[in-house]
Amino acid sequence: MSQKITIYTDGAARGNPGPGGYGIVMKQGDYRKTFSAGYRLTTNNRMELLAVIVALEKLRIPQTSATVYTDSRYVSDSIEKGWLFDWEKKGFKKKKNPDLWRRFLKVYRKHKVKFIWVKGHANIPENETCDKLAVDASYERNLKEDKGYTENDQQDLFNNS
Repeated sequence: MSQKITIYTDGAARGNPGPGGYGIVMKQGDYRKTFSAGYRLTTNNRMELLAVIVALEKLRIPQTSATVYTDSRYVSDSIEKGWLFDWEKKGFKKKKNPDLWRRFLKVYRKHKVKFIWVKGHANIPENETCDKLAVDASYERNLKEDKGYTENDQQDLFNNS
């Protein structure tokens, strides 16, 4: 029997780039679990995408049916409108966050995932919870390093100046 999971995600950055975090709410029936993590230097889009990746990586059973609710057009449109698959064919040339998109595709293809865009800050309880988790995570004491950001995007900034 296929598992059906509902996932809400959000990402935040204080400054763009700046300290950031992600928040996740996962639900299956009456079971509910939350996750979050903060990073020293990152961007909002990276945290939006990382939230989805981490949530999908939590799914243990292959071919799980998951519906992801996100307030990120960057994430939802990239997948639902098919842009991501064109970027992949072109080797992510001149696209931001190739490390995360490759990681996303690896886990995305293991499951049956549908994305639904929701308006942020629209009193959707789970989305509001994710937002709070993401923002709170950006203030944690021992923030992680977003190595993909520091290795890829900062290098691009220096090469383009």
